[in-house]
Amino acid sequence: MIEGYPAEIVEVKSKTGAAGEIYQVLVKVLGGPDTGRVILRNVKGPVKKGMIIILLETEREAKEIRTR
Repeated sequence: MIEGYPAEIVEVKSKTGAAGEIYQVLVKVLGGPDTGRVILRNVKGPVKKGMIIILLETEREAKEIRTR
C-alpha cells in the first residue's frame, strides 16, 4: 500500500481560505510516477520554502487564486 509521495515546496504563492489559513504553494514531486513534476497545491498549516510535504496523490492540481 502506498503511503504518499514526497514533494518539496518550491514557492509559496498566496494565502486563501476564509481566515487565510490555506496557502497555495508550488511543489516539486520527489517520488512516484510524477517525479520531477511541479504542481500548484493548497496546503493547510505553516509552510515555508524548502519544506518536504507528503502528498496522498499527485494527479490533481489546484486552480490559481486571482485577486481583484
